[in-house]
Amino acid sequence: MELAKIQSRNSQVGSVKRSQHCAGVIIDVFIGVVLEDNPSHSDWDSEPDLLSDFSCPSFVESGTDSQPDGHTPKPFPISKVSQSETASICSGSLDGVEYSLRKEKGIVKMTMPRTLAFCYLSLLWQRETITLSDLLRFVEEGHIPYINAFQHFPEEMKLYGRDKGIFAIESWPTYEDIYKKVIEIAKFLDLPRFPDITEDSYLHPNILCMKYLMEVNLPDEMNDLTCQVVKMTGIGEVDFLTFDPIAKMAKTVKYDVQAVAVIVVVLKLLFLLDDSLEWTLSNIAEKYNEKNKEDKPWFDFRKWYQVMKKSIDEKKQKWEEARAKYLWKSEKPLYHSSIDRAVVYKRREMVVSLQKQFSALVDSTPTVDKKSPSSFQFNWTEGDSARTCFHGHGLQGILKKKGQSLTTKNSLYWLSTQKFCRSYCKHVTTYEESNFSLSYQFIINLFSFLLRIKTSSLHEEVSLIEKILFKRKYGKTKKKSRSRKGRKY
Repeated sequence: MELAKIQSRNSQVGSVKRSQHCAGVIIDVFIGVVLEDNPSHSDWDSEPDLLSDFSCPSFVESGTDSQPDGHTPKPFPISKVSQSETASICSGSLDGVEYSLRKEKGIVKMTMPRTLAFCYLSLLWQRETITLSDLLRFVEEGHIPYINAFQHFPEEMKLYGRDKGIFAIESWPTYEDIYKKVIEIAKFLDLPRFPDITEDSYLHPNILCMKYLMEVNLPDEMNDLTCQVVKMTGIGEVDFLTFDPIAKMAKTVKYDVQAVAVIVVVLKLLFLLDDSLEWTLSNIAEKYNEKNKEDKPWFDFRKWYQVMKKSIDEKKQKWEEARAKYLWKSEKPLYHSSIDRAVVYKRREMVVSLQKQFSALVDSTPTVDKKSPSSFQFNWTEGDSARTCFHGHGLQGILKKKGQSLTTKNSLYWLSTQKFCRSYCKHVTTYEESNFSLSYQFIINLFSFLLRIKTSSLHEEVSLIEKILFKRKYGKTKKKSRSRKGRKY
């Protein structure tokens, strides 16, 4: 039943669009409240006028709100805008200019990144079957309007002057930035505790672990081990998973990152990932599979690594090419008056024509139609000779019987982080690839690309799960360090 729930993705984009509509209505109301309650303040920084083929001299500014920490305020003449100036053809909507000029500390203004964060909040409230990484990927693939979102506005909604700055986005949304804005908006709106994330919810780590095991072509039998880790660490508890903005320490769980981190921990428990044991176990599995071709095959880490490396390299190359070819210029040109309209559209037609001719010369391959959105980036099927599917492979070569239960043949484990910073330090741990084995680097890079997050973010999540799972080991490390300090004195 859960697999069917995971694979039914037809309603996801509809849910996102409903959330976007809801967000749009609340944004309009929210902006009006801010303007009424705060008639002389705003925290809006100036935006670039890069969306139009013609710029209005009195409103050309630099800077963008697309970068989370890159606000650079520009000098503005602080004066009351006259009605004639506001209604000018180059000034935009009646409240657009005043909205962009007002400043007040503590006011959260709706921008495109915050609108995206608001959409995720509504999806989380509804407990929809979509994660934050999926939402950002749908934006990247063009299924959800974000870059040049104004071109999807109806014809009667003309975008002029300062209004264009609100929708001027010059970078892709990042996971960490949107995650921070989700918490920021929820706390600002003083939202109550969200609906409980229970075991039958899509965002529960047991279900997400099963989903990502399928995604990266790992054996189904590993799901029992991930469920055990979730139970032992307590990260599957309702209170731990449920978002409560009004709590003392308000923070929502990174559900997708957490689930992937659990899988990384299980892989370390099984194979150690020290560039030695995993290859020894692969040799044993390879010999068994050659002698017992009719039986259920044992999982071969080396063969899996080869299949996944080829697939992920191809995926990365396509992703990099798509980003390099992306046209940031709007397909729907903007104009400031009916006189400019004919000139702007003619110029745009010429640009599009030249682009098509150039693309035909550079790349002769036909353009592929946009695929419908899916939660899965990789599809693995049994019997595919080109790409081996490992879902049905067993872990008999890695596990051994101990009484009535199974345990790993590997009895060793190394911690991703030996020592954590003190509690008052915001940063938890650092990740330098050169300090870790090549196998661990591959696993971290694989899942980081899958979620479009930084490798350091995933490594940090792995370290936090290990800290809960191996509390005694960390406790012994602390005692040893204290005793050493005592000897020095």
